[in-house]
Amino acid sequence: MENKEPMTEHGYKKLQKEFEALKEERPRVVEEIERAKEHGDLRENAEYHAAKERLAFIDARLTELSDLLARAQVIDPSKLPHTKVGFGSTVKLLDIEEDEEIEYTIVGSTESDPEHGLISYNTPLARQLLGKEEGDEITVKLPKGEIDFEVLEVFYKPIEFRD
Repeated sequence: MENKEPMTEHGYKKLQKEFEALKEERPRVVEEIERAKEHGDLRENAEYHAAKERLAFIDARLTELSDLLARAQVIDPSKLPHTKVGFGSTVKLLDIEEDEEIEYTIVGSTESDPEHGLISYNTPLARQLLGKEEGDEITVKLPKGEIDFEVLEVFYKPIEFRD
């Protein structure tokens, strides 16, 4: 069974844009390889090797993007209820031990940007938060250890993506 990849429309369009740009770049790189072959000895031809590496990267990324786009499940978080933590929810947490508030928004894996509060629904933290509601206290198991959180608020706010 194929796994759907939830993402916002912004995330989907960003992947499409990258896919189209790489499709346009690919023929130019193939031409570079052909031109570099004309310079003779390929063993010491840096241009040839650089172009071959770039082509391998492009082909691998096109395959990856094609798969992601085929499995994409575009979700408009503004249309979802946010009474419990789910895709597109912003959740305000209290780290009970540190008495520190933290805010995260749950997004698709391709849209994740933890430094700006956007975490993938696949992260250990997000997986343990899904379905929780305001007032819930949970002990979250993370790579750095266990942390006790209280869910202070679950709400929707438009996501500010940084490209």
